[in-house]
Amino acid sequence: MQKNLVIVESPAKAKTIEKFLGKEYKVLSSYGHIRDLKKKEFSIDVDNNFEPKYEIPADKKKLVGELKAEAKDAETVWLASDEDREGEAISWHLYEVLGLKPENTKRIVFHEITKSAILKAIEQPREIDLNLVNAQQARRILDRIVGFELSPILWKKVKPALSAGRVQSVTVRLVVEREREIQAFKVEAAYRVTAIFMVPDQDGKFVEMKAELSRRLKTKEEAKAFLETCKDATFTIEDISMRPLKKSPAAPFTTSTLQQEAARKLGFTVAQTMSVAQKLYEAGKITYMRTDSVNLSDLAVSGSKDAITNIMGEEYVKLRHFETKSKGAQEAHEAIRPTYMDKQSVDGTSQEKKLYDLIWKRTIASQMADAELEKTTATIILNNASEKFVAVGEVVKFDGFLRVYKESYDEDNEQEVESRLLPPMKKGQKLERKDIVATERFTQHPARYTEASLVRKLEELGIGRPSTYAPTISTIQKREYVIKEDREGVERSYQQLLLSDSSVVEAVKTETVGAEKSKLFPTDTGTVVNDFLTEYFPDILDYNFTASVEKEFDDVADGEKEWTVTMKDFYSKFHPSVEKTLATKTEHKVGERMLGAEPATGKPVSVKIGRYGPVVQIGSADDEEKPRFAQMKKGQSIETISLEEALDLFKLPRTLGDFEDKTVVIGTGRFGPYVRHNAKFISLPKGADPMEVTLEEAIELIEAKRIAEAQKIIKTFDEEPELQILNGRFGPYIAYKGTNYKIPKDVVPQDLNLATCFEIVRIQDEKPATPKRGRYAKKK
Repeated sequence: MQKNLVIVESPAKAKTIEKFLGKEYKVLSSYGHIRDLKKKEFSIDVDNNFEPKYEIPADKKKLVGELKAEAKDAETVWLASDEDREGEAISWHLYEVLGLKPENTKRIVFHEITKSAILKAIEQPREIDLNLVNAQQARRILDRIVGFELSPILWKKVKPALSAGRVQSVTVRLVVEREREIQAFKVEAAYRVTAIFMVPDQDGKFVEMKAELSRRLKTKEEAKAFLETCKDATFTIEDISMRPLKKSPAAPFTTSTLQQEAARKLGFTVAQTMSVAQKLYEAGKITYMRTDSVNLSDLAVSGSKDAITNIMGEEYVKLRHFETKSKGAQEAHEAIRPTYMDKQSVDGTSQEKKLYDLIWKRTIASQMADAELEKTTATIILNNASEKFVAVGEVVKFDGFLRVYKESYDEDNEQEVESRLLPPMKKGQKLERKDIVATERFTQHPARYTEASLVRKLEELGIGRPSTYAPTISTIQKREYVIKEDREGVERSYQQLLLSDSSVVEAVKTETVGAEKSKLFPTDTGTVVNDFLTEYFPDILDYNFTASVEKEFDDVADGEKEWTVTMKDFYSKFHPSVEKTLATKTEHKVGERMLGAEPATGKPVSVKIGRYGPVVQIGSADDEEKPRFAQMKKGQSIETISLEEALDLFKLPRTLGDFEDKTVVIGTGRFGPYVRHNAKFISLPKGADPMEVTLEEAIELIEAKRIAEAQKIIKTFDEEPELQILNGRFGPYIAYKGTNYKIPKDVVPQDLNLATCFEIVRIQDEKPATPKRGRYAKKK
């Protein structure tokens, strides 16, 4: 009989833990959840206290059988899933499904995979915390209710195959509202005035010093008048102030701050950060990666102190205790940190090395001395005007934690002042003017969300918890409510006035603005779904409601609230809204926007969400003639497309003329614009305008396609037109009746005759099919 069976969530973790425990322990993995709500059914008995109906998925049945057999043979079963609510629920499901008994079952938790942590956990087992299980169950059931009841409404009112979710819908709302703020933003111009003064340094050599006018000037006329004033002005140092500054390091990482910094510093997506962090945790290199605590254990603080002293010296040490401020902080009890602080680097993939380095530096920096700086501000006055210039310099006197780590900021956060030293100056000193430039600057619209800034916003509003940020942001992109993409900027002209010597020179310059990198944009579908849900289910889309539900889950986890009470409160208001909305009839389809009438026919022109995305429609379903449809171009939006732009989409197909007695047509389809000739379709090159393509250019594309196809065909047979020998991405092959057959490596394709081809086809048809492997393989 096996004395001890330890069950963890992942095989990687099982492998690491097995190294620390003796032969009396066998460590197996549950591969995450072994039981969940039934996939294709509602699975919640609303009338019976919201009792869930769980099932073991088909792909987990064999594993559950193996775990049952092992548990039966063990004297003690140790349930060692993660220490958060999800982990607690996994332990409870294991206890229920494997038929475990209280007398021989122990629940253990640890937030780092080290020998000492594992052995300590075994010395201090506890029972399964049903409050945590109920909190997880409440979230799962509430999300199932929202998803199952809202999604069919979207299928009926918007388009098939859509889905809604409690947290995901609110997240989409944030992105949609930010986009609308940007569309409504009115750009205002003002003139920023900067001056270059020549100041002697310590050696008597003249150096340049940059200063800026203390306010922006509103118009070109005002800027020009000020520069004219500066022509004959005398510039004097009115005041110099020097003050010491201290900068303190940021707290160690939580799930949210790690996701944000990894996005800004390493370019990782939120999901990628969590995947890499999970691998580091399971290999015993970092502590648990789902946490909203910034606390460090005494062991970590002591390890940090030793590492800082050894690497940089005692003067760099300043031990700190950080307190968690986030609402409803729960999950693990320590920040994300390296397991062993003396390990500056680890083995692994390049991503694992980069993320570990970031975690190590942030943790070490949190226990380091403040950076000491000196800020100098010089105020410069003119003898003939009330305006003042200001020059600012900042110099680092002691680098402290900056030696290791400098926090990054999103572009919508205030950037740090560039560190530069001012030349020595004294009050009353006259300055020599070099150039003064007035440059037209424009106010900037609010920044679009990146994955990192969206996580920060969700955390700020109290929406979701550490375990939900990554899956939520992945889901809204997977469902195409939000897209992440780069967008090219546009060219904009601006005015510049330069006072050099004694004349003001005007110039018009250009700059590229509005370029976006890895930003989140709402799709038309996302916008229409958001507007519909906001109108009919304002509570579900309300930020405060979503945050208050999270608070209720926290109360359930703390044993202060019964989870079924939360369900009843929610369902009594939600379900009647669902029934009322299903019964509501609307004049137009949800999200439909009328643009006007087609000049030639007077038929109505509208935009709406079609089966394959946003479309323009001419005519209506009541007409005798069928309505005409055109797919919208990339970059066009239901909210902003004009009647003229919509009608342009119907200019295709265009007939260009004939080639080889067959008509050449330019059209557009789901995959973009194309040339159609003799029942064949050739895609237009990227960037080609279908309205500008000439007959000659279309013929060139047709002939190029023929050459490419001719090179693809190695051999054909008149007596069997359905069989061809072709060149493919992976080498030559036989194509016959819609199936491809490999040509053996020792065979020359050109030498094959029809009989040999049929023999190859017969042999491969008789072979048993090999099961697919990889991500798209069907699970058994």
